[in-house]
Amino acid sequence: MPSTTDATTAADSTASATPRPARAARPVKRRAEGQWALGYREPLNANEQAKKDDNPLNVRARIENIYSKQGFDSIDKGDLRGRFRWWGLYTQREQGYDGTFTGDENIDLLEAKYFMMRVRCDAGALNVEQLRTIAGISQEFGRNTADLSDRENVQFHWIEVENVPEIWKRLEAVGLKTTEACGDCPRVVLGSPLAGESLDEVLDPTPAIDEIVRRYIGDPKYSNLPRKFKTAISGQQDVVHEINDIAFIGVNHPEHGPGLDLWVGGGLSTNPMLAQRVGAWIPLDEVPDVWEGVVSIFRDYGYRRLRAKARLKFLIKDWGIEKFREVLETEYLQRPLLDGPAPEKPKRPIDHVGIQKTRNGQNAVGFAPIAGRVSGEILAQVADAAEKAGSDRIRFTPYQKLIILDVSDEALEPLIADLDALGLPARPSHWRKNLMACSGIEFCKLSFAETRKRSQVLVPELEERLADINSELDVPITININGCPNSCARSQIADIGFKGQLVDDGDGNQVEGFQVHLGGSLGFDSAFGRKLRQHKVTSVEMGDYIDRVVRQFVKGRNEGERFAEWTVRADEGDLR
Repeated sequence: MPSTTDATTAADSTASATPRPARAARPVKRRAEGQWALGYREPLNANEQAKKDDNPLNVRARIENIYSKQGFDSIDKGDLRGRFRWWGLYTQREQGYDGTFTGDENIDLLEAKYFMMRVRCDAGALNVEQLRTIAGISQEFGRNTADLSDRENVQFHWIEVENVPEIWKRLEAVGLKTTEACGDCPRVVLGSPLAGESLDEVLDPTPAIDEIVRRYIGDPKYSNLPRKFKTAISGQQDVVHEINDIAFIGVNHPEHGPGLDLWVGGGLSTNPMLAQRVGAWIPLDEVPDVWEGVVSIFRDYGYRRLRAKARLKFLIKDWGIEKFREVLETEYLQRPLLDGPAPEKPKRPIDHVGIQKTRNGQNAVGFAPIAGRVSGEILAQVADAAEKAGSDRIRFTPYQKLIILDVSDEALEPLIADLDALGLPARPSHWRKNLMACSGIEFCKLSFAETRKRSQVLVPELEERLADINSELDVPITININGCPNSCARSQIADIGFKGQLVDDGDGNQVEGFQVHLGGSLGFDSAFGRKLRQHKVTSVEMGDYIDRVVRQFVKGRNEGERFAEWTVRADEGDLR
């Protein structure tokens, strides 16, 4: 009889000679993304929990009845850092803290007892009475601050919670509001500043914009989205439609005539993506229903686990545009959409700065503040000048500019002179016209660098430094300056984009500076800007850098070549 040891050895030998059947691979279990439509209704992060605990729109009652009476220190932190946004309110940055303090760990230091308030101006449309009301609020409650955003809004600073109810009362008395100007909800609807009057638009979509705002803004069914939802609707391509969550752009169908082309899934920030065409032609009267269908898909299927992935663009990236259209048609519209053609791409941004004739035989005049920086005092005088010129229609633009409509030929030059005296030229320099900036470290808790305030100095500097070559620039060179990676001023789609961050000054010190993006654009050749490896400039070097790269462009470009085209083929040394 063999020993136990021998038996064990034999068994081992047999086992090694006879291979075991392979086990089936375990399926990889993906983490739940918090999609409501798939049954994940329990919040997976603090932001989702806060929205479940109380619909953010309800915070208005607490602002009016408690916080405005008991002051800043009475405000619940969940309301202050979350739900206030649904009514257009963010705390602004405490003064005296540079970019080294930027970060969530310093939120208690950076949070001032004052607010930025964003006034919702859908399609950028205002009348004289509304503009005067905004100007008065700025002067009385906002230390004369008023900045025009690239979302066609106006933003106040230094607002105290005690004054918020009175501000709302004055705004709403003239048909304005701050409802859902911020927050995880449908933000302001971008529209053409010349809607209904442009000689180039396919159709006037104003009725659809008005209906969307009337039906859905402030409706609790759409006030808890995974994150913000941005809309652009225009009869022409003047609303940066490629970087919105949803956009409707005018196009002529060969059989059905004027309508709108549907785009979805655009957005910038740290993971920029261009919107994709759905391939559907939408009649004007169906735009609100289709808009509701798309925002409902985002609400129900959007990712809610991680804030960094909670935008519509990530869902579309995973699904693909074909599945998105199928879900929209079958689950939400219960009908197929008509296929349609793509609109022809423009060759340069349509910003409406300057003078142009309109359908009514009058003139539209576009004026250029530097990076949208105006004031209550200036806006009051703009209202006076518009009224004097016989106009009751003022428009903000997606490029931080403003336009006055209905100006007769006789009133044209007097109006231009009146606004030029306010620092608002209708015939601006190349650099004033084509520069944008976000709020920056002056007011924003997320920023690493000064932006809008610096722009006020940078533009006159560039006008002087580049005076000898300005006549050689027959194409725009856009400059967008952002204080952080969130790209509120669209750094990735500018010819020269600056993204604020701390950089090494060469002596081992962390100082305010920017990463440079080159050659971004929308329209004819939509693309994100090129980043050169380790290419950063300090804030004090910004003017020198722009001077240097623009001169290289003028020297090395081919005839008719745009800046974005040149950067693709230029030597890296010419771009540094």
